[in-house]
Amino acid sequence: MMTDFLLELRSEEIPARMQDKARDDLARLFAAELGKAGLAAGSLVTYATPRRLVLIARDLPAETQAVSEELKGPKASAPPQALEGFLRKTGLTREALTERDGVLYAITERPGRATTDVLAEAIPAIIRGFPWPKSMRWGAASASTESLRWVRPLHGIVALFGEDLVEVEIAGIRSGVATFGHRFHHPGQITIGSAADYVEKLRACHVIVDQDERRALIRERATALAAEAGLVLVEDEGLVAENAGLTEWPVPLLGRFDPDFLSVPPEVIQLTARVNQKYFVCRDAEGALANAFVCTANIEATDGGAQIVEGNRKVLAARLSDARFFYETDLKTPLETQATKLANIVFHEKLGTVADKVDRVATLARWLVEEGIILLGTGRGTGEAGGGGVPQAASPAEAPLHHRPAAGGPPPRAGEEHVVLADMAERAARLAKADLVTGMVGEFPELQGLIGGYYAAAQGEPDAVAEAVRDHYKPVGQGDAVPAALVTVAVALADKLDSITQFFGADLRPSGSKDPFALRRSALGVIALILDNGLRFPLGTAVDQGVLDFFADRLKVQQREAGVRHDLIDAVFALGGEDDLVRLLARVHALQAFVATEDGTNLLAGYKRAANILKKEGVPDREAAVASYAPEPAEAALIAALDAAEPKAAAAIEAEDFEGAMAALASLRAPIDAFFDDVTVNDADPAKRAARLQLLDRVRAAVHTVADFSRIEG
Repeated sequence: MMTDFLLELRSEEIPARMQDKARDDLARLFAAELGKAGLAAGSLVTYATPRRLVLIARDLPAETQAVSEELKGPKASAPPQALEGFLRKTGLTREALTERDGVLYAITERPGRATTDVLAEAIPAIIRGFPWPKSMRWGAASASTESLRWVRPLHGIVALFGEDLVEVEIAGIRSGVATFGHRFHHPGQITIGSAADYVEKLRACHVIVDQDERRALIRERATALAAEAGLVLVEDEGLVAENAGLTEWPVPLLGRFDPDFLSVPPEVIQLTARVNQKYFVCRDAEGALANAFVCTANIEATDGGAQIVEGNRKVLAARLSDARFFYETDLKTPLETQATKLANIVFHEKLGTVADKVDRVATLARWLVEEGIILLGTGRGTGEAGGGGVPQAASPAEAPLHHRPAAGGPPPRAGEEHVVLADMAERAARLAKADLVTGMVGEFPELQGLIGGYYAAAQGEPDAVAEAVRDHYKPVGQGDAVPAALVTVAVALADKLDSITQFFGADLRPSGSKDPFALRRSALGVIALILDNGLRFPLGTAVDQGVLDFFADRLKVQQREAGVRHDLIDAVFALGGEDDLVRLLARVHALQAFVATEDGTNLLAGYKRAANILKKEGVPDREAAVASYAPEPAEAALIAALDAAEPKAAAAIEAEDFEGAMAALASLRAPIDAFFDDVTVNDADPAKRAARLQLLDRVRAAVHTVADFSRIEG
């Protein structure tokens, strides 16, 4: 007969941020402890509330099965010392060992045990070995480092196997069948009969044990309250989880704050409400932030929550008053003045101050615009340069980007519009870090960049400059918006490139899982800025080969989710000189499509056969071939195919028509197959052998105009 087991560990408040991992750890440790005894539950479910951590194991047998354990020992002919060591290890005598095929074995029979006995041993082991991120000792016993540690003082243990108590005692805490309900609604004891009635008995006492149920209740009721007020709740799953982790009987309530506070930037209000008070905010029908908040009480108040809402309104008002003070005080000092304080902040001991970094970024941002790497155009990453000058967009802040003409030649020089844009890029870079020394960022570090954008706009900076200050950290991570405005892209790209090159230059590059300066994230940001905007940026003009290799690795990571094969990126990078990521990926995409075709598969096989022969035999000097040597038909056909394909492939690559280049290479497939079928490369005639090896070398060189096929797997 299978039986369910209930374990409740009741304590003082468990921090909300620790509860999900604690549930996972409880299930993992429990399964591991039972596994040592050969037991496994049919299923495990875990719950967490602020005051309890719960596990229910379903379908456990009444006892473990008897098992026979066999331990292999030394050979029967082994020296006495080896035998003595094995006997000490097993605790057996020589006569108790079993010999098979000249090898000694220790065989012990382990009888079945009552599952309650196994559980009684497992519970203390789980509690003492629990990996809380932070834990504490308490009471008189805390004077000893051997005393029990738990996240907060542990008060009770409920351990029921079916309806039977599993008796355990740890640090003076004995297991029992009683727990407590809601701290205010039902502070008295509750007797639990078994795992079957645990959840509903707690619910009857105003405790919703299931964290997912509490989250759903908060999410749905908060949304409904906003809708009843004609508003829309700003969704925040992290805040839903946090409120569920703070309450056992969540009761969302809607309140209002003074609309005068809406003069503060909406992000400041939302962050103040979220971080300090765990409140949700709302928007009106037009999408503007409303003077409303939703708090989550832990009780059902007799007045419908009116006093709770009023108390929370007062607390929020005090917080918003502080935020408004920081905002208004910061506005009194221009960002340009704030920026002078950056000379007093060390960026890194090897890399100078933040002011030094700002100087480098400003210089690089200006260069990116002046050199035409980032141009004002008519379409994001797809347009070509206009005919008689730089096309004018609606405003610099809205200006999309386009790439440098693909056909080569010098980059477009800066015209009058680009001088203005270069000035704005440098100006934005010099102001971008100034908000680091403001009171608002000191209070809310999450606002850096964003609040600087507000301050730049308030002090009359052009929209393009203010937006660049606001967004220059972007993209911060996967899924983050990638800037498109010219000035913003210039500053964001310069900021990330400076960090990467400077830390690499100081030999502070990432290693293994360690990346203390987030350089991998910066590299992914650079890649996103380049690719999303179609920037024709030759990275080799700004970074050395070591950094370029680092970008290649990050590009493989970034493109893996898009289904691009890493070996094909290697194959293109291996040719050397390819540091234009837009062109590189266009080549890789064409290559990936080509190698998936029958022509591509067979050409790859023919290439590898040719490369293997050349690797083994080497390539002779051309003078080794005799001028009067007449090629056989298959040789002549391959020579003719190469004569036709080579210029076509070269012209296609020059025009960045990589599909066309692949099509030219595809024409070599049949002649190469015929060559290997009909021609003996290692002919006895030295002249024939030399000529044929040179022909294979020519095949390899033709293929290498597109990619190094030796790097392609398969």
